[in-house]
Amino acid sequence: KATELTRQCGRDIIVSAVSARDRKRDRGIDLSAANWFDDPVKMAQTAELDVFVELIGGDEGPARASVKAALEAGRHVVTANKALLAKHGVALAEIAEKKGVLLNYEAAVAGGIPVIKTMREAMAGNSVNRVFGILNGTC
Repeated sequence: KATELTRQCGRDIIVSAVSARDRKRDRGIDLSAANWFDDPVKMAQTAELDVFVELIGGDEGPARASVKAALEAGRHVVTANKALLAKHGVALAEIAEKKGVLLNYEAAVAGGIPVIKTMREAMAGNSVNRVFGILNGTC
C-alpha cells in the first residue's frame, strides 16, 4: 500500500520511530531503519516526527501521556483510541488547536466509517456547532 499512500498524500510515508514492548515481534514490515524507543512519551517528545500514531490503548498511562506530549511538541496525532478520546478528547483537542496541529480520530468513530471527514467536507458551507449521538461500531 506504500505506493497508494504516497500517491494520496503527495509524499512518502516513512516509519521513522517506533515504541513497543517487544522489539523482536514480527510486524509484517521492515522496521530495522526506525529509531526504537522504550518510552512512547520520550519518542513523542524527541523523535523527528511529523505525525504521531497512537496504538497503545487505554484512557490513562502511556496512551494519554504520549498523545499529550506529541501535541505539545507540535506534532499531528492519529488515534483510534475511543477510551482516551471519551475521557480526554476535549482537553487534547484544545492542546491541538493551541499548537496548530491536527488530532485525527476518524477510526475511533462509527466503526471507522468516514463520518467526520464526510461532515467536514460535504458540510463545509454549513455551520455545524455540535453533533450528538452514539456513533460506535463496537459490539
